[in-house]
Formats: sequence, structure tokens, C-alpha cells
Amino acid sequence: MKGTVFDIQRFSVHDGPGIRTTVFMKGCPLRCLWCHNPEGLSPKKQLSYYKEKCIGCGRCNKRDSLSDAENCPTKALCVCGKDIDEEEATKAILKDAVFYGSDGGVTFSGGECLLQADFVAAVAKQIKNNGFTCAIDTSGCVPWQSFEKTLDVCDIYLYDIKCADPAIHKRFTGRDNALILDNLKKLSSLGKRIWIRTPVIPGFNDSIGEIEAIADIVSSLSSVEQVTLMPYHSFGADKYTALGMEYGFDIHKKIPDDDLRSFEKVFIDRNIKII
Repeated sequence: MKGTVFDIQRFSVHDGPGIRTTVFMKGCPLRCLWCHNPEGLSPKKQLSYYKEKCIGCGRCNKRDSLSDAENCPTKALCVCGKDIDEEEATKAILKDAVFYGSDGGVTFSGGECLLQADFVAAVAKQIKNNGFTCAIDTSGCVPWQSFEKTLDVCDIYLYDIKCADPAIHKRFTGRDNALILDNLKKLSSLGKRIWIRTPVIPGFNDSIGEIEAIADIVSSLSSVEQVTLMPYHSFGADKYTALGMEYGFDIHKKIPDDDLRSFEKVFIDRNIKII
């Protein structure tokens, strides 16, 4: 069993309970205009070129071959994406087992990790067998069958609700949210632990009306434990240049702190826990 990852991040503290190792899987069905992990969009390996690291040594040809990255002494040219098997992934995760305690473990993210649900489920089973927890960070935009493969091995789902309005959702992400919300309802009906994460994006969902609609969705679900509102940032913009892609969002936009507090109050007023 093999999967394709673009990063394995150790000592994560924002991707679920406790200290975790986050495994970022390649491939995503959405194309969010503000995406800060563009290296996770394509399921295939890609070349990244960081001009500021280049010393002009001439060891690469036209920077158009994955093999060119092997010759780069400064890692100005590097391959984004690595095929990894179940055993290798398990060993990488358990390397930090001493830090996990009773709450920590692995979080699968992306991209959309459930596009590789068989691999995720296989590795998660190994981590569970070693006594640690598994979390899945998902957009929810996958067939329900992908969720079914992980139900027995996932302790908590970190689930994105980006927007309540289906037309606006499609305009900014490339897909409407019907499948996303349907999967979310199914997870909740099964009593699965859910943490909602909502990126607050200027011009997309940064209105009281939209936030109230999201809060209404959350209120209708029985197993949501908390909500996190994540204000827009442009930290991933440089990655687009490195990948030869164009960043489609205004990096100068931001969410005022007062607006964020007003949005949080919408959830607090509904007795929904905000983290």
C-alpha cells in the first residue's frame, strides 16, 4: 500500500488534540482561491523552484525534469511529492511516539487526504494498534465511501465548513457544498467526534449573514465539539511562484480583529464552543 505525500510535519499542536505528527497528502478536489497549500492540489509529483536559493551552478538543464532536482546542491530545485509505503509512513509517525501521550498521534491532512483513503486507513490502523489517536483533516468533498473506510480507525474529524451558500462556495472553490454538508450530517448521525474549522476569507464568507448560516449548520449537528475560525493569511503565496502557478487572491486583504470577534460571538451566543 503506497500513498503520495508532500510533507510530514512533526510536533503539530493545532491539528487535533495533544502533540501530533501531520501527514500532508497530495491531491485535492477543490480549488480554493486562497489555498495556502498549492503543493497539495495536484496528485502528482511537481517541481518547485526557489530562485533566491539558486547559485547558477548549471547542474540542472531546463528545470523541467524531476531528475534535475537530484543534482541541485542548494535545494533551489526540489521535488514536491514523495511516494511512501505503509511501513515507512508508520515508522515516520511513531518516531515521535514518546511525545504523544494519551491524546496525541497522527493527523492526515492535505490537499484532501481522503482521496487516498485506503492508504490513510491502513496507516491509521497501525497507529491505533500502537495505542495512539488518529485525526483526519478533511474538506468533506469526497464520496461517502471514502469516509466509510476510515470510520473504524479515525478518532476525530477536523472538518471544514467554508461557506453555507452553495453558489458562492462553487464560485470560490470550484465545487458546491452539497456533498460536503451531506457527508458532515452522516458523520454526525454516527456520533463521530467533529471539530469544525472555518477559514474566514475576505469577500467570501466575511459577513454576519454567512457566519450565522454556518453557525446554524453547526447547531443542527449533535457531535460537533468545537469551532475554530481561521482568519485569512497569504503565507502560501510564494509557493505558487515556486510551482509556476498564479496566486488568484489579493494578498493585501485581511480580516479585522473586531470582525473576527463579532463572528466568534455568533457561535458563542448559540452555546457553541469557540477555540
